[in-house]
Amino acid sequence: MRVCELQTEFGIGSLKIVDRPEPSVKPGQVRLRMKAWSLNYRDLMVVRGQYNPKLKFPFVPLSDGVGEVVEVGEGVESLKAGARVCPLFMPLWQSGRLTDAQGKSALGGAWPGVLAETVVLPAAGVTSVPEHLTDAEAATLPCAAVTAWHALITDGQIQPGDTVLIQGTGGVSLFALQFALLAGATVIATSSSDEKLARVLKMGAAHGINYRTQPDWEVAVRDFSKGVGVRHIVEVGGAGTLGKSLKAVQTAGTISLIGVLSGGAGEVNPLPILMKNIRVQGIYVGSGEMFAAMNRAISLHQMHPTIDRSFRMDEVQDAFRHLESGQHFGKVVIEM
Repeated sequence: MRVCELQTEFGIGSLKIVDRPEPSVKPGQVRLRMKAWSLNYRDLMVVRGQYNPKLKFPFVPLSDGVGEVVEVGEGVESLKAGARVCPLFMPLWQSGRLTDAQGKSALGGAWPGVLAETVVLPAAGVTSVPEHLTDAEAATLPCAAVTAWHALITDGQIQPGDTVLIQGTGGVSLFALQFALLAGATVIATSSSDEKLARVLKMGAAHGINYRTQPDWEVAVRDFSKGVGVRHIVEVGGAGTLGKSLKAVQTAGTISLIGVLSGGAGEVNPLPILMKNIRVQGIYVGSGEMFAAMNRAISLHQMHPTIDRSFRMDEVQDAFRHLESGQHFGKVVIEM
């Protein structure tokens, strides 16, 4: 079977397609014939060597994909051959609160990833996907979609009439926009591109702010919200934007800390967290239970993920370079 791996060193140029023997299926496992995959910023960090500098080579990247069950191991009764499923980002986290052991099962990080023609996983570590989605669309769900769902619905419990701020137009942010709108919330979006903001407004956002032309975007957020601030912020920037988010969020509001696009280093004044009774919650993707609940909502509303561009498996380096460019709007996918 064909496998994409980091062979001997970090870097997009080190990603190569190689042949490996088919993995065997043990009791409790399933074999998937993969159909499509999607990229996350985390995957780019892995490939660059920023996520785990001590990664052992060769290493197969990517957490997200969709495949068809072609073989089930002894004792597996929940799945049959032909089922279309996605792997859980952390196959050991099926429900409940995240534990250290479950966190160490993250695909494409602690565990090898899924960018291979055939993948073997625990049967409990995969979930069925909405029937109306294409393979490319289904492949975008395991990380970005579940993260947004966890932040706004499971943990944030947003209500109709709440205001939500999304940062940028990557996968997590656009899924957050869609879920917020399903819940009846008002969404404000930031971006450095007026063209992208126009697209977000067409998707249903109420207001867009260009942070290049309006660097004090937190002021613009408060102005739009009549001085109150927003109820919930999907924070993907990290240390570089968290200080502004603390000013943009309303008293007793929530900031879901998800990404570090602006870097992990920087100073943040914790005083507003105390004085405004703000909840800052780290969101590390989500459980299989959250994934299943999200899929039910996606099916009910016939929701479709936003795909920016699709690449072939042998174009994996081009796919990563496109993600690295920051020009994408939504998800970058790879299809078999």
